[in-house]
Amino acid sequence: MTRRSFLCSLPSAAALTAARRRAPNVIFILMDDLGWADVGCNGSTFYETPHIDRLAREGVRFTNAYAAAPVCSPTRASIMTGKYPARLGLTNYLPGKHPLPNSRMIGTEQAQMLPHAETTLAEGLRAAGYHTGHVGKWHLGEKGFWPEDQGFDVNIGGTMSGMPRSHFYPQWQDNPPLVGKPGEYLTDRLTDEAEQFVRSPRDRPLEFLHFCH
Repeated sequence: MTRRSFLCSLPSAAALTAARRRAPNVIFILMDDLGWADVGCNGSTFYETPHIDRLAREGVRFTNAYAAAPVCSPTRASIMTGKYPARLGLTNYLPGKHPLPNSRMIGTEQAQMLPHAETTLAEGLRAAGYHTGHVGKWHLGEKGFWPEDQGFDVNIGGTMSGMPRSHFYPQWQDNPPLVGKPGEYLTDRLTDEAEQFVRSPRDRPLEFLHFCH
């Protein structure tokens, strides 16, 4: 099943009562610029990734999958919509131009945001009764096109920014827009926020968390 057909197959409101009893909670972990060999389950002896290794060991591994693009913004837009980057007009990181002035490649006109007209994974799941949350990097448009404008009930740290000023507070202050403690490590903070989202009680029984770092 493709991502697009998955979105189209989400249940209608009339079918939600029975579906909620068997529908799973979803945590989508997206690692920006993670190399194939950067995790233990793929043979790394340098990086220690015990939790990812356990997910790989106890779950299902897809060993023949490809990113839609070699950079962040178009890849994330493709995941969110199920469309190829060229169909979205998003073929480079934002703000960006493609092709570059010295390129011989013929490219599409570069969009500067993920359009509201697109149906995102979060919008589809929210319509199916999910409580949706985004934690971490977004980088898909200026204010007005942030996660809360694209189907997410909760947005923690997602803005137009492609990278933080620093991974330690207060150097990261306002980028992302999270108030921290002196010396606080951003990865730890985002992980704590993700855990809090999962554990917080709410009236909707299903959860979808997009955790990007």
